[in-house]
Amino acid sequence: MANTSTPTWGDLLIGQLAFYWDAHLRPRLDGLTDEEYFWEPVPGCLTVRPGADGNYRADSGARTGPQPVTTIAWRMMHIAVGCFVTRSSTFFGDGSVGDDADMFDPRHVPADLPHTAAEGIAFLDDSYRAWHGHVSALGDAALQAPLGPKGAYFSDEPMAALIVHVNRETMHHGGEIGLLRDLFAATGAARRTDHLATSAT
Repeated sequence: MANTSTPTWGDLLIGQLAFYWDAHLRPRLDGLTDEEYFWEPVPGCLTVRPGADGNYRADSGARTGPQPVTTIAWRMMHIAVGCFVTRSSTFFGDGSVGDDADMFDPRHVPADLPHTAAEGIAFLDDSYRAWHGHVSALGDAALQAPLGPKGAYFSDEPMAALIVHVNRETMHHGGEIGLLRDLFAATGAARRTDHLATSAT
């Protein structure tokens, strides 16, 4: 029987990410090992690593110019924290971060990131479910409302634009995670330090 219901724009925006998550990204994470999670295919990758205090943090990339290659751990935390956690905390937070914080405020970033692949997947799962739950509850008026001061220099953009951006970022970095897993398997890598061959410069 044909589906005669007419979806709202909100349904389409939220359904896009939900379909990508369920059909593409999440299944690609099954069986991820710590060696894959932290695999550096070339020297000098951005990754997630412990600091002097033992807390794991994501390396910062260059603001301009070519970006370093990144690990699966870095990409997963970029999605979990950069896309889901910071936005959920900013616009749907529990009040633990000051109301003066915009969506780029480092106070939204957890002090310690996951130490293993299994912990990373669980953290990503939780952050996705929280974001999906928040945006799924928004009506048309909330989707069209400007982000306001919490949106920083995107303050005039509507919430729907932020959702589109989060969708795009998740699919972009999720595709890179899939490719890194394919390369790890196809090249016979077994350890996080098994670099791909690079040409001399």
